[in-house]
Amino acid sequence: MDQVEAVFREERGRLLAALARRFGDLDLAEEVTAEAIETALVRWPIDGVPANPGGWLMTTARRKAVDRLRRDQVYAAKLAILQVDADRAEPPRPGGEFPDDRLELFFTCAHPALAPEDRGALTLRCLAGLSTPEVARAFLVPAATMAKRIVRAKAKIRDARIPFRVPSNDELPERLPAVLQVIYSVFTEGYAASSGPYLQRLDLAEEAIRLARILHKLLPAEREVAGLLALMLLVHARRDARTGPDGQVVLLEDQDRTRWDHDQITEGRALVVSALTGGPAGPYAVQAAIAAVHDEATTFATTDWPQIVALYDVLSALDPSPVIALNRAAAIAFRDGPDVALTLLDSLADEPRLRNYHPYALARADLLHRLNRRTEATAAYEQALKLAGSDPERLHIRARLAELAASTTETS
Repeated sequence: MDQVEAVFREERGRLLAALARRFGDLDLAEEVTAEAIETALVRWPIDGVPANPGGWLMTTARRKAVDRLRRDQVYAAKLAILQVDADRAEPPRPGGEFPDDRLELFFTCAHPALAPEDRGALTLRCLAGLSTPEVARAFLVPAATMAKRIVRAKAKIRDARIPFRVPSNDELPERLPAVLQVIYSVFTEGYAASSGPYLQRLDLAEEAIRLARILHKLLPAEREVAGLLALMLLVHARRDARTGPDGQVVLLEDQDRTRWDHDQITEGRALVVSALTGGPAGPYAVQAAIAAVHDEATTFATTDWPQIVALYDVLSALDPSPVIALNRAAAIAFRDGPDVALTLLDSLADEPRLRNYHPYALARADLLHRLNRRTEATAAYEQALKLAGSDPERLHIRARLAELAASTTETS
């Protein structure tokens, strides 16, 4: 069964992208993809996994799509019109064929006709296979809001007859930021799972890195592509040290740095140089530079916090988001002390995106704990516990609460 699940995880996005391109309809592609996988779940345990599982799934899904179109001639006629429009609009592919149909659909879902908040939502749901609640958590919005966005994006693609194709060379620059955001959102879910028994979903993180590698190979002159790939490599290099034997959270200051992937760090640092060379840096390049400073420190105590804060200052000017402000405050806590950082965090209290964001409550709790403001720290930890999504994160917060309670008992 593990082998079968691995095949589904590998093939689902590729299958969906190819079917969407073939039939021009995401809903149909999703439905027959799901049906093909359901058929495989019945057949493969009896007949065995075929030699070419991807080809088997594609053939099955295509047959199901054709059967459905035969039953609904009106629907078939509408799809035929969409396909004619797509063929008519098809430009030459830049630099040859895309090496993966999924990237083609990434660019389709990043079409400028779609609302910015809908682009990433649709792509994460359809291509990365994230559930609607997982996508909602990635964008820090309620699940019901995200479900509406996904439906709205599909309807827009259908009603506006947006073709499933590779954008032309002159369209690539305006589409690229949305594609990078989607890939990074996939990685973020892999780095810190929004729910479930594990802190990390390595399959998602590695899928995001794989897609970024393909994009970097395709667009080697795009410095932000290099920056994003560098950022993910430098962060993912710490994966083996981020959890303990039982899957518990291990904070950066407590990680065994000999367990970091130093080959990946070397590759990431080289990409940072490329991303920062040739003009003003973009947000991903600056974030990659921050990750590189962390990875270059041989111990947590030798981390160059002034340089990290300076880089966050640059990043804040490029992308003044509340999450970046939170991360900057966390760095300032180590440069200037917890009291300064707490003042900064409290100034973000009314930010809507942070109200249900457990890292914000947890950061406040840790600062209050360091300042020996135990009652307030307890309340902040309890708030973070309510908001935390994965089991390891909740266990980590419970351990902090127990530590705080024990220290309070000792001094009472």
